[in-house]
Amino acid sequence: MTRLKKSPNAIDVHVGSRIRLRRTMLGMSQEKLGESLGITFQQVQKYEKGANRVGASRLQHIAEVLNVPIPFFFEGVPGATTETPELTGDAASEFMGSRECVALATAFASIEDKRVRQSILGLVQSLASDQAASRDGKGALHISH
Repeated sequence: MTRLKKSPNAIDVHVGSRIRLRRTMLGMSQEKLGESLGITFQQVQKYEKGANRVGASRLQHIAEVLNVPIPFFFEGVPGATTETPELTGDAASEFMGSRECVALATAFASIEDKRVRQSILGLVQSLASDQAASRDGKGALHISH
């Protein structure tokens, strides 16, 4: 009897990507997180990839070590209804764990003036909207000067 390899559950992958995001935001290595949890860095890797499901008590411990509330791990979860559009699928997971995202989030969070943050958010949303509107049916980007 052949055993088929089961692909990771989308929610497990999402939770893992949020663990990785927060860990990298804190500048913490997988080894350090593993030590804090009493597990190996390989186990941390499996959690972050969604290959292994994180149990409730382990998620509580991870939340304590990473200093975030448990709902943080479920923000933007696939299939959830939200008021604002979210990135979906693998692209979101890749971006959320990227160095660029962490650097952007860190810099953005250091801006104290709420109006400045809102202006920056508006600018980014406008740029994204303009880019989407300038694509033709084949996905090519047309830039006019």
